[in-house]
Amino acid sequence: MNVQFTQEKLDKINEIISRYPQGKQKSALLPVLHIAQDTFGGWLSAETMDYVAELLNILPIEVYEVATFYSMYNLKPVGKYMFEVCQTGPCMINGCDDIIAYIGEKLSIKPGETTADGLFSLKTVECLGACGYAPMMQLGKTFREHLTKEKVDQIIDECRKHAATNN
Repeated sequence: MNVQFTQEKLDKINEIISRYPQGKQKSALLPVLHIAQDTFGGWLSAETMDYVAELLNILPIEVYEVATFYSMYNLKPVGKYMFEVCQTGPCMINGCDDIIAYIGEKLSIKPGETTADGLFSLKTVECLGACGYAPMMQLGKTFREHLTKEKVDQIIDECRKHAATNN
């Protein structure tokens, strides 16, 4: 895999870097990792993280430390639809364990796994900041709230239909 940003992406990255004082380009790491993940298939390979380190003139370990700390970065290939289910206090009290188990049962995967067809991944995450809507999950850029087994079924069906019409 040859990892290289287009000139347009490099211009965006340079604009992000320019927001910080000279010598503080590491401050741009989080948004640059988001761009890298979005550009290179939804996950960060070691080669991609090394490339980001080179662009920011920092050590690769500095990139690895950040990418492994935050749950928003994927370190292995993921499905087209990522179910990121909150598992902290309010969601736990409201049944997120049952929802996680149900999603796993419906899709035949465990948290951290992807379905054989590459369509779905299941991930447990820390607080998504929507405690009043528990149990909840993030799917792409949207929150799915007050989850029940019926709502999970609807979401899975919706994703399958969307995938079938967009292939």
